[in-house]
Amino acid sequence: MARLPRLNLPDIPQHIVQRGNNRQACFVTKQDRIVYLEKLKEYSGKFEVAVHAFVLMTNHVHILATPHQGEGVSLMMQALGRYYVRYFNKIHARTGTLWEGRFKSALVDTENYFLTVSRYIELNPVRAKMVEAPAEYKWTSYHHNARGIRAKLITEHPCYLSLGCNDLNRQSAYRALFDSQLSRSKLDEIRSATNRAWVLGGEKFKRDIEIKSGVQIIFNSWGGNRWNVEESC
Repeated sequence: MARLPRLNLPDIPQHIVQRGNNRQACFVTKQDRIVYLEKLKEYSGKFEVAVHAFVLMTNHVHILATPHQGEGVSLMMQALGRYYVRYFNKIHARTGTLWEGRFKSALVDTENYFLTVSRYIELNPVRAKMVEAPAEYKWTSYHHNARGIRAKLITEHPCYLSLGCNDLNRQSAYRALFDSQLSRSKLDEIRSATNRAWVLGGEKFKRDIEIKSGVQIIFNSWGGNRWNVEESC
C-alpha cells in the first residue's frame, strides 16, 4: 500500500506524535529530556515552527506546533530526530534505531479543535495513570499554559491568547478547561486523525485544506474515507 502523503501547510497547527521503536523508552534520565527540549527549541527556531504545547512521555512525544513555512515541521522533526538518536545511543551505549518509523501528524482546525488538542496532550500523563493531575507531571507545557511558569520554548497561539485579557486571566481560563474530561469520542477522533496523518476539524476546515493542498478527501457510501491525490487546477 502506498504511503499517504504528508500534509504540510504553512500557518496551520499540527498535532505531532513520535514513538519509540517497539514502544521502547526514548527517555531514561532527566538529562535526556533536557537535551530533547533544548534541541526542540533550537530546531523549532531554525525552521520557523512555533511550539504551543508538548508532553514528553516515557516512550513517545506529543507536540502541538504551527509551521510558518510548509515543510517546517518535517525539517524540524528530521533534524531533532537525527540529533537525539545520536545523543541517546552514545549516552546509553546502544546502536540502531530509536524511533518507530516517521513521526505522525494531523492538521488541526484552530476554530474548533486547538484547545482540545492542547488539553489532550497535557492530559497524557493523567490518562496513563502516571499522575493524578497534569500539574504533577514535570515534562509538559501545562506549567507554562496553566501556571505561568515560563518556558522559552513555548509560543502562545491566538486561540490561547483569546482566553483572557492578561496572563492571569488566560491561565485561569485555561485551567478551567481541565475541569471536564475529554469524551471517548473526542479522544478517538484525535487519535484516529493523527494515526492516519489526517485532518482534525470540521467540514469547512477540511474543504479549505483540500483547496490549499490539492488533496481531496473522498467520503465513501459506508462512511469511511480515503485519500485521493489530485493536482490542483
